[in-house]
Amino acid sequence: MTVSNGTPYSEALSAYQASAARPLKPAGDDTQTLLEQYHPDYRADTLDTIKVGPNSGDRCHRQLAELLQADARIDEADLAGAPVVKTDVLVIGGGGAGCAAALVARQAGAEVILATKLRLGDSNTVMAEGGIQASIEKSDTPQMHFDDTLKAGHFNAERELVAAMVKDGPDVIRWLIQQGMQFDLDEFGDLLTRRAGGTSANRVCYYRDYTGLEMMRVLREAVQNSDIDVWDYSPAVELLANESGHCAGAVLSNLKNCSYVQVVAKTVIIATGGIGRMHLNGFPTSNHFGATGDGLILAYRLGAKLRELDSFQYHPTGLAWPQHLAGSLITEGVRSAGTWLLNGHGERFIDELLPRDVVAAAILRECAEGRGITIEDGVCGVWLDTPGLELRNPGILQQRFPKLLNLGKKAGIDPSRSPLLIYPTLHYQNGGVVIDANGATTVPGLYCVGEASGGIHGKNRIMGNALLEIISFGRRAGEHAAAQRHNKGHKQVGLEHLSRLRRELTISGMPMERKSPMLFPDCAKFDDDADYDGLRRHRRNKVTQE
Repeated sequence: MTVSNGTPYSEALSAYQASAARPLKPAGDDTQTLLEQYHPDYRADTLDTIKVGPNSGDRCHRQLAELLQADARIDEADLAGAPVVKTDVLVIGGGGAGCAAALVARQAGAEVILATKLRLGDSNTVMAEGGIQASIEKSDTPQMHFDDTLKAGHFNAERELVAAMVKDGPDVIRWLIQQGMQFDLDEFGDLLTRRAGGTSANRVCYYRDYTGLEMMRVLREAVQNSDIDVWDYSPAVELLANESGHCAGAVLSNLKNCSYVQVVAKTVIIATGGIGRMHLNGFPTSNHFGATGDGLILAYRLGAKLRELDSFQYHPTGLAWPQHLAGSLITEGVRSAGTWLLNGHGERFIDELLPRDVVAAAILRECAEGRGITIEDGVCGVWLDTPGLELRNPGILQQRFPKLLNLGKKAGIDPSRSPLLIYPTLHYQNGGVVIDANGATTVPGLYCVGEASGGIHGKNRIMGNALLEIISFGRRAGEHAAAQRHNKGHKQVGLEHLSRLRRELTISGMPMERKSPMLFPDCAKFDDDADYDGLRRHRRNKVTQE
């Protein structure tokens, strides 16, 4: 995104004063024009056409296309002597979706292995702050929730999936409370709700401004108190297929002892989360360290169809300064509570509760047209007017947004006294693997839930639907996958699909040097080569060999 000269940070800060009232500047562009001119999804120069696989001919972001069309990390020879473990259900991913799926599958009687790249709970779920959508208020209905979701997603979502999710909403809240999750309550003990951007009702249930962290706490404890077999530090590097091409398990890499393990399963549930750590278009990200799109790559390689590969969410309010905290998420709940966005001239330039893609595009416009706030090293952003919110509602930051105050401490800024410089941060993968209402993909035996799945949000997601989605479809997939445990076992299990992949790559003239999934961000540097042997050769080792 091109940035024009704006107001210097020190000058904008000196001129800033908290105010009890600020008029909204009249909109200059219509919504579609604003998106087309400024939202990163509309940048044609970043898209490529996919040449191999089920989505051949579709447009896709170049960085993701490179991984979808990369060679595998392993082949049959790497499995020589690798132990084989059998189970009913293999869940890949230890965030909210994976834990919900594993819990329900185990309760249904299935033997379950939950494998996670890092530790149980290391996921984007813990970073979700705003809350979870559910139509529980008397003035709200699932139909209104359905309509809001479709509209915000530009009517690209799958109606069957949206209907399933919104109808699950109240029961999902009930189930989470039964697991021990806390929510903010009013003086009568009823759930408090607030409105998300792009919605028509107060529908978001929340706990302070760390709802996802509270959710992950109870799910992690539930898994740890069950007899689910949890494998930490065990990323999946490839899926296994049976004689019919159905998913039959996965090859896991044990990072602790640098070895591969074949897990043969009746069904596999991918819950690996998003791709923020790919830093599309050079944006900072709110995502956790392991969010590198592994599930998309593995599912696609086995033949699963994907959708909305050109659509990603850039959350409007990522911290822009100081730079070591760039991309850190500031919940939409702050804007829902009444915080304004101000440009370098002190003007409100957008309705803060419009859909996220519109608000993000408006911020990018202000920076591009010279109305942003600039600081050293080319950093630009706009103000999040938290002192103004505190002025109008004394004590609200301490009471409802303790995580924001903690972020302010890390940044050396008191949000109740000084505004925060913010800029959009790469936050969410809108598309993903095609699924049905049970989370089943187009490959028999393979399920996909959470951010790695597609069709639920369309081209844009509204706040609170992600936490609802991971529990709604996690539970659905867990129950459906467990029901397949009585199926006959696989006659033959292997990596035959990789031969097909390599033939297609060769015929299409694609380079074979790149390997995927990437597993860890490019910024990762490991001290000991042996720590991740077989996954990524350390640059020092590579230089020595050369």
